[in-house]
Amino acid sequence: MGDSSEKQAKPSFWKGLKSEYKKITWPDRKSTIKQSVVVAVISIILGLIIAFLDYVFKYGVNFLASL
Repeated sequence: MGDSSEKQAKPSFWKGLKSEYKKITWPDRKSTIKQSVVVAVISIILGLIIAFLDYVFKYGVNFLASL
């Protein structure tokens, strides 16, 4: 039940996690801001496209329903 190899695996997991965390290369501030602006602009553009298509489909359905 209580195998000693399981208890020894936990410290090595945390050491491995720490060593992997040190390998992460974080983007600089300029790159982060640039990417955030791009995501915001694309989200706004897609939102406008979806709103336009919604309006067109709503108008089309209302037109067909009135026939």
